[in-house]
Amino acid sequence: MLDSYIWGSVERISPEAPVPIVHVRKRDVRLGGAANVALNIQSLGATPILVALRGNDDAGQRLQTVLEQQNMTAEGMVVSHARPTTVKTRVIASHQHVVRVDEESDRVPDLTEEKLLWEKIEKLLPQCQVVIFEDYDKGVLNESIIAQTVKLCKSLHIPTVVDPKKRNFLVYREVSLFKPNLKEMREGLKIELEPGNQSQLENGIRLLKEKLKIEGVMATLSEHGIYLDFQREKIKLSAYPREIADVSGAGDTVVSIAALGVAVGLPPRRLAALSNLGGGLVCQYVGVVPIKKEELLAEARKESV
Repeated sequence: MLDSYIWGSVERISPEAPVPIVHVRKRDVRLGGAANVALNIQSLGATPILVALRGNDDAGQRLQTVLEQQNMTAEGMVVSHARPTTVKTRVIASHQHVVRVDEESDRVPDLTEEKLLWEKIEKLLPQCQVVIFEDYDKGVLNESIIAQTVKLCKSLHIPTVVDPKKRNFLVYREVSLFKPNLKEMREGLKIELEPGNQSQLENGIRLLKEKLKIEGVMATLSEHGIYLDFQREKIKLSAYPREIADVSGAGDTVVSIAALGVAVGLPPRRLAALSNLGGGLVCQYVGVVPIKKEELLAEARKESV
């Protein structure tokens, strides 16, 4: 998807309705959604390969152009003639979100689109060292694509990492690492889960591992930090104190660091610590931005990670 930004200032309220009038100063278009995860992967020094749907529209062409500008391959992109490219437009004034406008479809792929997506996955997957399912509940990831991809990854000994949403929450069976937040766990498992309640959290993770037969769970807990249950280790880390400007995109950064950590075989504690650090660092910036490798490294050294 594309993240579109309108930056401006507010000096008065509209006489037509009790809403602010934004005087536009500049516009910006960035890669968003799974493409922002790809930006994080690239920023950390690895090579991302996107497999996704985009629309046959102006926004889709802009997406293609921005990918090229970022030196990312569009080999895995499937062009849909039946759905628009997802665009999230954020209006920001005086460093505050005023409103967000979403243009999108969340229908599942038709048979032709699903066939084309699977052909891309089959072709590109063998050259990969880890696969990230970045699920935004927009319909592109369905049960068939998920199951076939996980099966192929297992046959090729490629680890799988999931950033889930509600629709497919219980579909991601036998993946390597599952990264929900508290809200997603609460909705996906239909359980009580209060922030800071360690007993409820551990019970939810145990239930999740039983239902999905997954190797590990990394639960992001917002201001309460992160919890990792992976490779027979259970690690709870508190969030680092930050001056929070914008939480948009923090989950993208966390799953990117976690996936690369799994790919290179980082021990669980370092995996959790780096993911926790990175998610907090990007919250210091307005808008969706990828992690800066040098900044993460400096912070990791400072915190003895």
